[in-house]
Amino acid sequence: PLSCRLYCEDEKDPKRRSCQTVLAEALDIVVRSFAPILPHLAEEVFQHIPYKKDSEGVFRSGWINASSAWKKPGIEEAIEGACAMRDSFLGSISGKNALEYEAVIVIEPGLLFELMEALQPEETSSVSQLNEIMMASQTTLLSELPKETPADANIIKGTFLINLEGGDIREESSYKVIALPLAKAKCPRCRRYTSDSSSTPCPRCLKVIGKGST
Repeated sequence: PLSCRLYCEDEKDPKRRSCQTVLAEALDIVVRSFAPILPHLAEEVFQHIPYKKDSEGVFRSGWINASSAWKKPGIEEAIEGACAMRDSFLGSISGKNALEYEAVIVIEPGLLFELMEALQPEETSSVSQLNEIMMASQTTLLSELPKETPADANIIKGTFLINLEGGDIREESSYKVIALPLAKAKCPRCRRYTSDSSSTPCPRCLKVIGKGST
């Protein structure tokens, strides 16, 4: 997911920039954390961070000061829920390339469905946050099992307990995950099976390439 955001999205795309922001924040916190134990290493790393110009050094610039903006209600539960569904998805195709499949997630209307919608507002997407977590070529989020589901489909069932606001909001929700083989071709740029031809980039990559050539 990280490599796709960093190397496949447009240079100024919010997905790519947000990924860089998270990596920068994580590096800053990690370096400051081990600075008291490994001062020379921490200082060397800090001085070589390319976006910190004229830095005072790790010891003169203060201790860890993570912004409260990182704490958003529901985000942690949404990510944990998506990771639980990803485990179900990957377990159903054990040993196979996840990018050759579409992950179909079925959740009854409720809090868990709303949390997943925050990660993927569209019904089907190959570029959403939810799809990146699922590690599939595309993910479909539904509130009921589609009628065209193959009779021999391996439907994995699971439950996830949502715990919000210190336990004031608790809800256990069930979900189903289905891995469906994709008929699309492998994109030569992003490696996802979302292209019409193995020699032609997928629509997303064509759009990015087009921006770069203008």
